[in-house]
Amino acid sequence: MAAFQMQQHVRFQHCDPAAMVFYPRYFEMINLTVEEWFRIGLDWGFHQMHEVDDRGIPTAKIAVDFSAPSRLGDVLDWSLVVKRVGTSSLDVEIVASCEGEVRLTCRSTLVQFVKSTGRPVAWDEEIRNRISEFAEQTATNL
Repeated sequence: MAAFQMQQHVRFQHCDPAAMVFYPRYFEMINLTVEEWFRIGLDWGFHQMHEVDDRGIPTAKIAVDFSAPSRLGDVLDWSLVVKRVGTSSLDVEIVASCEGEVRLTCRSTLVQFVKSTGRPVAWDEEIRNRISEFAEQTATNL
């Protein structure tokens, strides 16, 4: 299993007046992590996905545990691991840490759908194989 990894700097735009990340901004960072995973890790960027292939991957479920605050100037290390691959959905776990301290853990379900119909659609074999490269050894593949 290879986790997708990236870094994001905590910027002024992410912070509240106490110079700590305002929790809704974490959701933007989570989304950026997913978007970069699709672009870099799966070689299927959102422009190709949305504008050319008529697909989307909305979040169907999300749960986040906030472990410690992040502050202006921190560099957050993000990792994404696939926990389950379904027919048209997948579960991921995304963890953000700073200097080894976990700041948040996110568990999310994404569902692939056809934009023009609004209906879920199965992963094609090539994308499913790329997704599997980021799956835990114990991930259930349905």
